Amino acid sequence: MDHPVGFDGGRLLVVAFEGWNDAGEAATGAAKLLVRRLGLVEIAAVDPELYFDFQFSRPSIVAGDDGVRRIEWPGAAILGPGGEPEPDDDSEEQLSGPGVEALHVLLGAEPARSWKAFTAELIDAALAADIEGIVLLGAMLADAPHTRPLAVFASSENAEVRSSLGVERSSYEGPVGILSVIADQAERAGIPTVSLWASVPHYVHNAPSPKAVLALLGKLEELTGLSIPRGTLEIESKAWEAGVDALAAEDDEMAAYIAQLEEARDAVDAPEASGEAIAKEFERYLRRRGDGPAGDEPWRPRES
Repeated sequence: MDHPVGFDGGRLLVVAFEGWNDAGEAATGAAKLLVRRLGLVEIAAVDPELYFDFQFSRPSIVAGDDGVRRIEWPGAAILGPGGEPEPDDDSEEQLSGPGVEALHVLLGAEPARSWKAFTAELIDAALAADIEGIVLLGAMLADAPHTRPLAVFASSENAEVRSSLGVERSSYEGPVGILSVIADQAERAGIPTVSLWASVPHYVHNAPSPKAVLALLGKLEELTGLSIPRGTLEIESKAWEAGVDALAAEDDEMAAYIAQLEEARDAVDAPEASGEAIAKEFERYLRRRGDGPAGDEPWRPRES
């Protein structure tokens, strides 16, 4: 694959935010794995007083390795090389690939106010770090069966990125989260972007989804050439799927609903299904998500 500048081993920034963009904690779960495996350290951060409502995103008190309890404030930070990588669960495999030594991660909570200033501050920090490309990770609640591979939709507003990576241009119109604002401002600043959205089964919205984390990591590898060790994620994913199977076995209505989703998904995955049909399915997911923040609705069967 002929990668555009920024996705060919250049200085890449992977972005994930808690909240509306992070169903099943899949996006932040994937980003945090990269931070641990590479030992990334904070190189730039926003002042949380400027952007967050602490009655909505409350600070937490945590105990450090030294036993001292500290306040952790919601915020957002860019992390870059400089620390010690965390061992990969008894595996000798290391995170590797083109540009791995310059990989950066932006992690944070979605701000409550001043989105334009928040985004401008982070894009300025990315430019100062010589970032050449940005991958934005998101996850949405969708009519996706947990028993099938979870789909990841890749899109970009950048024509060169679409041509080189073979991704779509989203036609979605409606409410957006902070990821869309960052993508827009990054492109205006000359940094090419691609967005990856994993579909998380909406009927298990309360629990973290390791299967969606795996799906995002797989797509990230495909587009960047990175090799990302999975650690215990494969085991956790199978345990998650088995747990949902057990719930469905005790609820005939839920089991029937999942069977309907499986039938619909298999039809989309059939060889005769067109790329246009798959894209339309993704747009339907997005519009459904626009009804409210990810995680707000419990599972329910579709009304006939």
